[in-house]
Amino acid sequence: MRIGVPREIKNHEYRVGLVPAGVRELVEAGHDVLIQSAAGAGIGVDDGVYQAAGATIVAHASDVFGAADLVVKVKEPQLSECRMLRRGQTLFTYLHLAADAAQAKALMTSGATAMAYETVTAPDGSLPLLTPMSEVAGRMSVQVGAVSLQKANGGFGVLLGGVPGVAPAKVVILGGGVSGSCAAEMAVGLRADVTIVDKSLQRLRTLDAIFGGKLKTVASTAEAIESLVTRADLVIGAVLVPGAAAPKLVTRAMVSKMKPGAVMVDISIDQGGCFATSRPTTHADPTFVVDGVVHYCVTNMPGAVPRTSTFALTNATLPYVKALAAHGTQKALALDPHLANGLNVFDGAITHEAVARDLGLPWRPYHAAPAHAA
Repeated sequence: MRIGVPREIKNHEYRVGLVPAGVRELVEAGHDVLIQSAAGAGIGVDDGVYQAAGATIVAHASDVFGAADLVVKVKEPQLSECRMLRRGQTLFTYLHLAADAAQAKALMTSGATAMAYETVTAPDGSLPLLTPMSEVAGRMSVQVGAVSLQKANGGFGVLLGGVPGVAPAKVVILGGGVSGSCAAEMAVGLRADVTIVDKSLQRLRTLDAIFGGKLKTVASTAEAIESLVTRADLVIGAVLVPGAAAPKLVTRAMVSKMKPGAVMVDISIDQGGCFATSRPTTHADPTFVVDGVVHYCVTNMPGAVPRTSTFALTNATLPYVKALAAHGTQKALALDPHLANGLNVFDGAITHEAVARDLGLPWRPYHAAPAHAA
C-alpha cells in the first residue's frame, strides 16, 4: 500500500503523522511511504532522516493526497485538504466531527473513508489513540492555567501552590478520566487545593485511593459544580463523551458569578467544549475574557509540545496503521471491530451514531454501506 503523510497546516500545529521509526517498519513490510517535505521539521526531524528510513520525500501536499491510498495525519483535515481527498482513499487522523459540521460535510462530499483516532476503542472500552494526547493535554492544562493566572496575563494573580502563610489556589477539575486525572496529578504536585468532579462514584473512589487523600472528590451535580466553580481560581474542563459533543457543565450564569481573574481551561474544546462560554482558540491567540474570567480554549493543545506529543501518539497509532496497510481498510475493519469503531465517514455517509446525532445528520451503520465502496 502507498501511505502518505502531509505536513500539518493547522495554526501552530507542529506534530506529524509518522516518525522515522514508523516509516522504517512500514517500508520493511513492503509498503511505500510518501512524506511531504518538512513535515517533521516541527519535531526536529529533517527530510534526510525520513529518507534514511526509506520514505520518499515529495514537495507538496497535493503530491501526498494525489498518490496515497492511506493518508495518515494528526489533526482534522482543513477544508483545503478535504478537497484533495477522493473516493477509494482512507484518511486516518483525529477528526472530532461532532463539533465541526463543515468538515463532516466536506468529508462526506469527498467520498473518502475517514477514520478518527478518538473513536477507536480497546477491548476494555478505553480509547487507546486518544489516551496519549489526553495525557499531554491534562498535564498541559495546569501549566497553561498557572501562567494564565498571572496578573500580567489577565489572571487573578495567585500562585497555584501558595507559600507558607498564604493559601494555595483552588483548582476544580471537571471529569476524572485520563486528562482529568493527569491534570490532578500536576495540580497536586504543585500543592494546589484540588477538587475533582465526576459522575462515577467508582471512579471517584479510585482517584481517592490513587491520590491518598491529597485531593477532594465530589459527585457531579449541577449544584455541586456551581458551588465549586464560583469559588475556584482555576477550572479545568476534562469531560469526554466518545465521539459526541461535550455536555455544557458550566453555564453562562455560573461564569458570571466567578471571581474576576479566575481562569478556565477547556480541554474538551475539540468536542465543542464543556463551558457554555467556550469558543475555539489557537496557540497564536489562546485566551479571551468573558465576564472577567480568562478562557483558554486551544483546540490542539498538545501541538505546543510536538516532539513529546508526536512520539507518544505514534507509539499508539502505528499498530493500527500497519494493520490498515497490511490488509486494506475493509478487511482490517472486518478483522478488528475495535478499529472499526474508528470509522466516522464511509461512502458519503456518517457511520458513527453519536457523531450523526450531534450533527443532526442521518446515521448509516457501516455494515449497511455498499460492499463495492473502498
